[in-house]
Amino acid sequence: MGFGAIIIGDEILSGRRQDKHLTKLIELFSERGLKLSWVRYVGDHPSLLTQTLRESFETGDIVFSFGGIGATPDDHTRQCAAAALDLPLVLHPQAEQIIRDKFGDEITDHRLQMGVYPQGSDIIPNPYNQIPGFSIRQHFFVPGFPVMAWPMVAWALDTHYRHLHHAEDYVERAVTVWEAYEGRLIDLMERICVDYPTVTLFSLPSFAEGDRKRSVELGVKGAKDEVAAAMSCLCKTLSERGYHWEDK
Repeated sequence: MGFGAIIIGDEILSGRRQDKHLTKLIELFSERGLKLSWVRYVGDHPSLLTQTLRESFETGDIVFSFGGIGATPDDHTRQCAAAALDLPLVLHPQAEQIIRDKFGDEITDHRLQMGVYPQGSDIIPNPYNQIPGFSIRQHFFVPGFPVMAWPMVAWALDTHYRHLHHAEDYVERAVTVWEAYEGRLIDLMERICVDYPTVTLFSLPSFAEGDRKRSVELGVKGAKDEVAAAMSCLCKTLSERGYHWEDK
């Protein structure tokens, strides 16, 4: 089981709007010692969105979906989620009450449509304007507006997945290896992966430009004790091979 994200909207793919959700989602995850496994961008195309959600539901991952849950003609997420699960759309009674309380005598059928979800959904509270999002099968559907979406994601992480948080124990460490070629360090990377299978290794090369020297940023992330052991082995081997390195 991993964490994924689906970011929906033609306006993002066309460049009319810049996506801000991915950076914030990574921040929210990092604060809780979690990490994002994958992200997909999808336009407002019902058949493509339905197929994307069908594939996403099949993964068993915990997924956050941004956008398309309103009641305008270009909002398709609620309908596509239902189609992906072969479920009917129904007006959620708690969502209905929240929407009726908000709009009072100004309630309309179009506004009530914002409370229509795949059958069996739960609501996600919206602290900004009270119109809820919904969740089903470990998928959390929130609006595209950051001011609404981000508190709703934080609520879901803290309410449903607090037992997965490990911010205090999850760390990331890296060193910069100067004048190194990534290809000549592959055997060391493979050794770290075999000897310390619970950590995640990463390698980011930088090429010489002007006064900047060639280097490789080499590091691991994971549980604190395992990271410390893996980095000790990595740095010791780098020194034995004659590389100059320094902590990031």
